Amino acid sequence: MNFEKISLLIIAGGKSSKLGKDKRFLKLGEVGMLESILQKAVKKNFAEIFLCVEKEILPVQILSWRYDAKILVDKIQNFGPLSGLTNGLKKIKTDWALAVSADMPFFDFDALDEIKILSRVRAVIPQVGGKKQPLAGFYHKAAAKIFQDELNNNQTKILMAVEKITHKFIELAADEKIFFNVKTRADLRLAEGRLKNLSRKVPIISIFAPKSNTDKPIFIEKLIEKFSAEKISVGLIKNDAEKFNFDVEKIFKNSCAKNIAIVNPKGWFMIQKTEQREDYLSIAEKMDSVDLILIESHTQKTEPALSLGEVIFDDKVAAIFKTAPESSEEVLQFDLDDLDSAIKICKFLAFN
Repeated sequence: MNFEKISLLIIAGGKSSKLGKDKRFLKLGEVGMLESILQKAVKKNFAEIFLCVEKEILPVQILSWRYDAKILVDKIQNFGPLSGLTNGLKKIKTDWALAVSADMPFFDFDALDEIKILSRVRAVIPQVGGKKQPLAGFYHKAAAKIFQDELNNNQTKILMAVEKITHKFIELAADEKIFFNVKTRADLRLAEGRLKNLSRKVPIISIFAPKSNTDKPIFIEKLIEKFSAEKISVGLIKNDAEKFNFDVEKIFKNSCAKNIAIVNPKGWFMIQKTEQREDYLSIAEKMDSVDLILIESHTQKTEPALSLGEVIFDDKVAAIFKTAPESSEEVLQFDLDDLDSAIKICKFLAFN
C-alpha cells in the first residue's frame, strides 16, 4: 500500500491504568513501544504523523522532534482512544488517516497491504480470525463529526461509533500476533517472552514445577505429541538432578521429541552423543533439525517459562498451568489439563 497520501494517527493516550506504568516507554528490545511504532512509520513515508495523547510531556516531545511528528492533545480527556482518533481526524490535511495503537509491539504496516480504501465508505477496518482491529483501521476525515457526536453522548467505544458511519470490515490473511497489544502485566510477560525467542535461532520454552507431583512429564509428553501432529519437531532437554544412571528410552518412552538431552550436576547426555557439563542454552545450541526446544526443569532456567502447579510471580514466567486457575492481570493462568491453551501460548512465544 502507498501511504504517501495518508496521515498516520498514533493513538498513545498514556494512562496505562491496568499496567500501572506508562507503557509507551516500556522497552521491548532496544526502544520503547511508542518509539518502535515511530521507527516503523517513518519508513512508510506517511503524508504526516500525529501523536494523539491525553497530555503533552517531555518524553513525548522528544519523540515528536526526533521523528518529525506532531503532537495532538485530546480535547476531551478520559474518553479513551475514540477521543484521540476524533481529534486527529479533525486535524489531518489528507482525506484518510490510518489509526494505530502505540501498544502493539509486533505490528507490521505491511500486513495492511491487502486493504483497498473504498471511496463509498468512511471507515475500513481489518479483522483477523473474525476479530476486528479498529486501532489498525483507516478512517475518512468526514467521520470526525459523527465520532464527536458519539463523544458528546458519552459513548467511547470505537466500534460502536463505526456502526454510525458507512464502513467495511476486511478479513486479512495476516497473523493475529501482529495485532497483539499490551494492556496488562500478563500481556507484557507474553510480549517479553516472545521477543526473547525472536532473537534466537531456535525458540526455547522452559517448563518447570517448583513442587513435585505435578505430572510434569505427562504434560510435556502431551505437548510434544500435539506439536508432532502438526509436523512441528521438538527438541527436549530434561533435568535429572539425582543421578546419572538411567534408561533414556524409558524416560519419555512415548515421546515424539526429535532430540532428548538429559542434564544433571555431573554432565549431560544426548542420544548418541556425550559431552562435558554445559548449561541449558549451550546444549540447546547443539540441537539441530528442530523447530522448538522445551527445557524440563525443577526451576526455570531460561525465559520464557511456563509454571506448572504454582503461581510464580517471576518476570520469566509467561503463563501458569494449575488446578483451579484464577483470573489475573498479573499472569495468565490455565487449567493443568488445558493442552489447547498450552499449545496456543507456546506458538505465540515461539513462532512468527
